[in-house]
Amino acid sequence: MNTAFFIAKRYLFSKKKKNFINIISTISVGGVAVGTMALVIVMAVFNGLQDFTMNLYASHNPEIRIVAKEGKSFEVNDSLLSKIRQIEGVKILTEVIEDNAFVNYGENQMAVNVKGVSDNFVEQYQIGEGQLMSGKLLVKKNETAYALIGVGVQVQLGVVVQDDMKPLMFLYPRKQKKISLDMNSAIIRKAILPSGVLNIDQYFNNSNVLVPIEFAEELMLYGSRRTSLEVKTNNLALVGKVQQALEILLGSQFSIKNREEQQESILRATRIERLFVFITFALILGIASINIFFSLAMLAIEKQKDIAILFSMGASRQLVKKIFLMEGSLIAFIGTFIGLVGGLALCFVQQEFEIIPLSQMQAYPVKVVWTDLIYVVLTITVITFMASYAPARTAAKINMSEQL
Repeated sequence: MNTAFFIAKRYLFSKKKKNFINIISTISVGGVAVGTMALVIVMAVFNGLQDFTMNLYASHNPEIRIVAKEGKSFEVNDSLLSKIRQIEGVKILTEVIEDNAFVNYGENQMAVNVKGVSDNFVEQYQIGEGQLMSGKLLVKKNETAYALIGVGVQVQLGVVVQDDMKPLMFLYPRKQKKISLDMNSAIIRKAILPSGVLNIDQYFNNSNVLVPIEFAEELMLYGSRRTSLEVKTNNLALVGKVQQALEILLGSQFSIKNREEQQESILRATRIERLFVFITFALILGIASINIFFSLAMLAIEKQKDIAILFSMGASRQLVKKIFLMEGSLIAFIGTFIGLVGGLALCFVQQEFEIIPLSQMQAYPVKVVWTDLIYVVLTITVITFMASYAPARTAAKINMSEQL
């Protein structure tokens, strides 16, 4: 192996003679470097976008959500809530009543998703000051109910948060067995003043309103029933352990999902897209490896006499094959090293200096995951071996008697 490496290195870094083969080898190194750099950057961008999506939905998605597997709501009592709070690792338990309703504001009206939450909702959700566009972050003050609305809801209804004389009027159909022609008795109406406007994500902004759970109870007549229970743990590392404990406590009638499982469809789409992009760039690397194939094939032709001399000195065909495989490995190693360093450097620059913006308030997120680098190196190793094997085998079959 040392002999094969020494000869391969001499062929690649020959100082005496710079010919067309050396140029192709240099181009091969450059192709591998560019392909590697592109793979590193693309994978880092997808990792960053995945984390950005998770953090974005974390503003209104809990660490753990408990919902009924059948039906829209389920009965809760003090005993059940107490048992959940006593589970080791549970920090906050928020009760939720969530349903669609109609809202009027002056002459404007629209359908919204009303989410009634417990008083501890501020501790449950990760709503930062940058996401509060105007007003105050509260749904109750001195037993007076207030509503937090998405910025899209504000725009569509023309809500003025500072106007205490103009409330939001919510309308919700009364659940009754007999159909009544009297609209006043068929619809429940409740008014509430807006306290603030939130800018979280497109889904929340365009259709969501947060209200106190007591307001939602009276509007929707849910009583002691809840559509979900939301749990925040003492530490994100405890989410799995708490989730398992909840599954044991509540049984098979409830669906208990962590934050990642709540966004399963979005994350699955991101991962599928990430996989196809990886495959696409791997194919581009495969095309770039054609240069390795041609450089080794031409090197085998040029070095026929050298190979014949090696045979006459007792070298085996296996050694000759190793020389050319080692030549391809050196090209791949140098290109991969340059690509990894370049890709990581560009990711570091983006993380530290935020050169490329995603929006006016947010730079393009990047996150390097070391397992991705391992996959990149393995991919390049396989591609390089496949490109180098045929020329190496051809070189090992050279007839010594024809060259001497």
